[in-house]
Amino acid sequence: MKLGLLLGASIVPLTLAVALPAVAQDAPATALEEVIVTGQPAMRNRTEDVVPTLSYDLEYFQRFEPLTVGDALKRVPSVTFLSDVLESDGARLRGLDPAYTKVLIDGEEVPGANLDRSFFVDRIPAELIERVEVVRSSSANRSGDAVAGTINIVLRDAAALDGGYLRLGALAWSDNEYGRYGGTYGAVWGGEALGGRLLVGANVQDRRNPKNKYSVRYDEPGGTVENTEVQTDVRDGTDYAFNAAYEAEIGGGEFEIAGVFVRTDRYQDEDSIEYRDGIENDANLDLTNDNDLDIRTDNLSIRSRYSREMLGGESTIKLAYANIDDQQYEFEGESEYLRDAIAFPDEDRYTLDSTTTDINDEEWKAALEHRLDLSNGLELEFGVQGNWKTRESLIAETPRIRFNVPNAPAARPAVPAFGPATPVVGGDATIEENRLDPYVMLSGVNGAVSWEAGLRYETTETTVTDVDHSGATPVTTVHETDEAELLPSFSLRWALSDEDRITFSAARTVRRPSFNFLSPALLTEEVGDSDFVGNPDLRAEIATGFDLGFERRLGRRGVAGVNLFYRDIQDLIEHINTGAEGDGGPGTFIYTVDNVGDGKVYGLEFDLSTPLDFIGMESTGVFLNYSWLDSEIADFMGDRRFNSQSDYVLNAGFTQDLPTWGAAFGATYRKQGDAFSRVLAEEVVTSYGGDLEVFVEKRFGEKVIVRLTGSNLLDSSKDEIFDKFASEQDQIARDYDEFEVEAESAGPFYQLVMRVAF
Repeated sequence: MKLGLLLGASIVPLTLAVALPAVAQDAPATALEEVIVTGQPAMRNRTEDVVPTLSYDLEYFQRFEPLTVGDALKRVPSVTFLSDVLESDGARLRGLDPAYTKVLIDGEEVPGANLDRSFFVDRIPAELIERVEVVRSSSANRSGDAVAGTINIVLRDAAALDGGYLRLGALAWSDNEYGRYGGTYGAVWGGEALGGRLLVGANVQDRRNPKNKYSVRYDEPGGTVENTEVQTDVRDGTDYAFNAAYEAEIGGGEFEIAGVFVRTDRYQDEDSIEYRDGIENDANLDLTNDNDLDIRTDNLSIRSRYSREMLGGESTIKLAYANIDDQQYEFEGESEYLRDAIAFPDEDRYTLDSTTTDINDEEWKAALEHRLDLSNGLELEFGVQGNWKTRESLIAETPRIRFNVPNAPAARPAVPAFGPATPVVGGDATIEENRLDPYVMLSGVNGAVSWEAGLRYETTETTVTDVDHSGATPVTTVHETDEAELLPSFSLRWALSDEDRITFSAARTVRRPSFNFLSPALLTEEVGDSDFVGNPDLRAEIATGFDLGFERRLGRRGVAGVNLFYRDIQDLIEHINTGAEGDGGPGTFIYTVDNVGDGKVYGLEFDLSTPLDFIGMESTGVFLNYSWLDSEIADFMGDRRFNSQSDYVLNAGFTQDLPTWGAAFGATYRKQGDAFSRVLAEEVVTSYGGDLEVFVEKRFGEKVIVRLTGSNLLDSSKDEIFDKFASEQDQIARDYDEFEVEAESAGPFYQLVMRVAF
């Protein structure tokens, strides 16, 4: 069974790892490479899975000291991000929106707190993973909502740890801050206990991300500068986590239970100054803004499993519970200075707003599965999987505080306290989603050919309850939908020789609607000057696709592969104009979302990972992967790509061991192509600079290693260009409301890592 210490987006810097005395001599010893790199290049695994799968052990990433699983995924093919600089949260496999990618932990589903159901992969520290698998197609025994593919995060095996270790760390950020506790502290122990095997762990660690932003706003492209904005954005927090796992032989079968609790405390402080006409002096200081966001997210997951040989095969019962409790408080204070002829420091008006968000997502899962070995190398697997979700959200705002400030030297009025918070329109909602998914899968081996064919039937009952508090009496609205999809899948692996093989897979998959699209509440001025109302009757998007790949072994441990993928997506969810007049009067409308049109996604993926032993350089390892990504979709303005899909992503790097000196060094470089997004009233082009990371390490004997790692050494930036419009008609006519150019940057950060094993 796999389990590890599951954390929020984490920083695991300077690390001291000490293995405690073993409890049982006959248990498997802790693998030394968990704390010490063995001094040889680590490459991608060549898996024997029939479904096309790329597998990367921790050693593939470890020397570059990735902070989170998200950072580690930046080195694998076709994974892009649309995050802020130095952050890797929502993984975009094949460049598609995170909702098209399924994220699993140890092969099991995990709920996400995001509106599009996606799970942020920066919630798991890279220090704890055993390996990361990128599963390019779907199988009948896994949930079908994996249009782009699946990322399976395999945590360390509790049974493999005999003893324990402590870890201590520190990290240097570009602003010379060190966090609340100055680093990270953790402990893990595993061994025989309670008649079986037990693993427990705990961790506390700091997180920080200081960034700078600069924006220039024009009335139109190439037009007059209306204002500039100078902004600082500092995200500071602490993660707390506890995990435990237990496994034992009970009643002739194997019983496993695992639990993980994560608390993320995070404070985001954004401060900005805007200048009129782009003239940055006191006379043109327009406004200052202080925007603070306090976040506390608790993530609890408990999974159990019992397997036993019976009925001619092996039966498995699974039961799991998962809960996300996300609470946020946002405060925004704004001072305006140019409402009259008297410039700074005379303040003219002060405005205060506050919003509280409370989201609780609770899921129960159960499964009954059975495997049978048939004749002629055939295996039959069948079962039923259930998922019962309840998501409650409450978003409330306090009445706005706004008052004029008299000219100096008159005293500024006292700021009154906020009044009671009231749920916003659409903010008080409950979504219940019940699924019951039977499946059957047959697999076999015939000489050089291995194959798998399956059929999954997914049923989904959804109930959306919305409470409208805008009137004198709350009004409750309930919408129910019932949907079912048949999802066939097929995969084949053909070994042409000991070195070469071909893989092929085809599958039908789904993407369920985002939660905010299901709410029937009417939101004013949500789309430019127009309004938006959700659609509880939305159907899931359906994709039919295939992957065709070729893979070749290089030398003893190297591998190179190329893969072609294609997805035909039907019932795409897009914004449409209802034609009804909006709350803003003539020229404004009410928009909604509906299943309209089709889309296509396709691309070519190449990856190379090999030591150069086949040319006599066994201490040198190289990796290179390049993915060309493209798509087609039609919206209200014509053809475009899927929103925010980068057109390519490149990763390249090397490691060089120096065995005589007991040392090593290496570097990795990453570049992601431009991404374009077009929605109603806004278009965005996002570009990222190149990212360079290097490491230098020295080993002392077999148990001590010291490593210095530098990240973001090119001061990578995120540049965005915004075309903003007041309405759909203005967007088509290119009648601009605003044209904005924004640049975000962050400095390098360094880690000094020491690991000591006993």
